[in-house]
Amino acid sequence: MRLKGGAAAAAAVALVAVAGCTEQTTGTGGPQGTADGAAALVAAEALPVKGRAPRTGYDRDRFGSPWADTDSNSCGTRDDILQRDLADVEFSGGGCTVTSGTLDPDPYTGKDVTFVRGRSQVDIDHVVALSDAWQKGAQQWDPGKRIAFANDPLNLVAVDAGTNRAKGDGDTATWLPPNRSYRCTYVAAQVAVKKKYGLWVTSAEKSAMTRVLTDCPGQRLPTGGNPTQAPPRFHAD
Repeated sequence: MRLKGGAAAAAAVALVAVAGCTEQTTGTGGPQGTADGAAALVAAEALPVKGRAPRTGYDRDRFGSPWADTDSNSCGTRDDILQRDLADVEFSGGGCTVTSGTLDPDPYTGKDVTFVRGRSQVDIDHVVALSDAWQKGAQQWDPGKRIAFANDPLNLVAVDAGTNRAKGDGDTATWLPPNRSYRCTYVAAQVAVKKKYGLWVTSAEKSAMTRVLTDCPGQRLPTGGNPTQAPPRFHAD
């Protein structure tokens, strides 16, 4: 099965130029949502500021099995995001498993990247890294909230694998996408995720967020995603 131009659920891309920054509101390229969210700059300025907690106790498993089916659509989260973000998608396994497609373009680099299952150059990035979240409030959450966070489409984007691995668990103060035209959208997504889940930011992180978003004061927060608690069947670590 082939879906030309991305997943059937993805609308046509609406690109809105805002103060020299491109805001992507729907379509391929990352966390989705309408443009009716709060202004990203105002939301960033309202985020609570604390120091980074120790990374002690962090483990990927604390956020549940990778790519759980938290929305109960019988597809894992990874395939859901690939279907959302890739163009020219091809499937196997009854229309759930994505076997190939193209990032057209990759939001982090602005270049086209080919996805072929098993030898992919595409990763699914947590816009707010799990380790970063752990050090800024997630270690205090119950397991259901951590699983929801790790699988929330608002916090997930298909990107070039090499660029994603260079990012690591960096926050806005330490890493921004090389593609400058995507930075406002990227930082707005980080702000939206941290606001939704009640995570704090460091002072350096907040300064970096406001510096980016000051250049695009009309940038809106992406909206939507999953509830902040996974279904009860996912509540075990």
